[in-house]
Amino acid sequence: MAAYDDLMERIKEIILIGSSLGVIQWDLETYMPPAGIQLRSEQMSLLSKIQHEKVISSELGKLLEAAEKGQEPMEEVQRRNLYLIRRHYDISTKIPTELIGRLSKQAAIATDVWKKAKAAKDWHMFQPELQKLIDVSREREEIAMEVKGISSIYDSMLDNFERNMTADMVDKVFTELRNRLVPLVQKCADASENVDASFLSRKVPIDVQRKIATDLGTLIGYDTTSDKAGGRIDETEHPFTNGYFDDVRVTVHYHEDNIASVIYAMLHEGGHALYEQNLNRDYIFQPVGSAASFGIHESMSRFVENIIGRTTQFWEYYLPRLNEFTSNTFSDIDLLDFVRAVNLVKPSKIRIEADEVTYSLHVIIRFEIEKALFADRILVSELPQVWNEKYEEYLGVKIKDDSEGVLQDTHWGSGYYGYFPSYALGNVYDGQWLKEINRDLPEWANHISKGNLSPITGWLAEKIMSKASLYDPADLVKHVTGNELDAGPFLDFLEHKYAHMFSF
Repeated sequence: MAAYDDLMERIKEIILIGSSLGVIQWDLETYMPPAGIQLRSEQMSLLSKIQHEKVISSELGKLLEAAEKGQEPMEEVQRRNLYLIRRHYDISTKIPTELIGRLSKQAAIATDVWKKAKAAKDWHMFQPELQKLIDVSREREEIAMEVKGISSIYDSMLDNFERNMTADMVDKVFTELRNRLVPLVQKCADASENVDASFLSRKVPIDVQRKIATDLGTLIGYDTTSDKAGGRIDETEHPFTNGYFDDVRVTVHYHEDNIASVIYAMLHEGGHALYEQNLNRDYIFQPVGSAASFGIHESMSRFVENIIGRTTQFWEYYLPRLNEFTSNTFSDIDLLDFVRAVNLVKPSKIRIEADEVTYSLHVIIRFEIEKALFADRILVSELPQVWNEKYEEYLGVKIKDDSEGVLQDTHWGSGYYGYFPSYALGNVYDGQWLKEINRDLPEWANHISKGNLSPITGWLAEKIMSKASLYDPADLVKHVTGNELDAGPFLDFLEHKYAHMFSF
């Protein structure tokens, strides 16, 4: 196994460079002084170049081939590592460095123009640069799909975020989601029309919100205060999570008149952080020691945020604590009124502001548009029209301008095609996890009402987080639940929850 061991030492170096890039990227988003951007870009460029050269080196290729030809029987983890390394190596070595450079450059240009176009509410500013980025992205994916043995460009793009997932698989679950969510949204919106959520805009000082964020982290098991803490909470414009095993950092954004924003951002990012911190310790510095997929990652964050954080039992415990922190700012609000307010369903135009019920429809719209775009059924110039039509059809809202419509997300300007489905797949995965949890831990909600989240987070850690990349996402679902990917459990959960909450 000498070749395998030597190979894993080289992989460790590559992973360490990647984790170092993550830390300086976090610093860029948080504490880096404005004048540091030029130096930081040089640092990141050099580290990225060194990492890429290590990935495609002939020495790594020779060690990989020798390890694959080894005579000794291999364990499951070793076989999985070799599969993941081979896959990444073949793709990386087949795509010309010149193409990678062109793609990176055009993504930077398109992102910059997107920001200006969004501010100006002018799609036509963005369209030419988006077209160029799509063209070069197609060029890259035509090479990658051949290496992967995938027959369509969009399937290859999906595969970059949900390994071995196809558009047909996604389409099957999204069709069921769409067909049942559209009428459910209308029922919920009608039934919750008179729910008063205005009290959530009561002012809470930022320094108090920081204490609440830290307390929520402690509650879910994300330690930022002890002498063994592996996390920290900082502030950015857009919340994110970054880190690896023992050093996983989250960021949130504080709004003095929107306490719900920081609460649910903290729970969401905290869920991401728990996943990174509960990956199997034996897998550190190995390809298998990373998240199964973007969608599985999203399922962990949305489970903590929504499945746990929007329950009556959660607020039975946390509303008194919230009042302690805020000097009884919400002491006049009844528990059930508070719960209804944080579960309010209202069709909206903006994905990141969407509630638990409508959120998946925002994602389905983007998936359907991407799939049609890369199948040449629609043109880039037609995106605003198609976007606006789908928003009116699925959510009953009329788009007023490009900024609140087709320009609202950064993903297309950054070249992240195939990413959007992961967001809604996270919800689908959650429905299937929850069905198993209800069977294994029928009293989980009662534990939450006492402030004890460890039974349910422990279940998630054991069954899902610790498996890391040992399985592809669809295979992980089958391993945990015994079933194929299925939107039914998530839809059943929503229909039961909201019918009970809003009495319809």
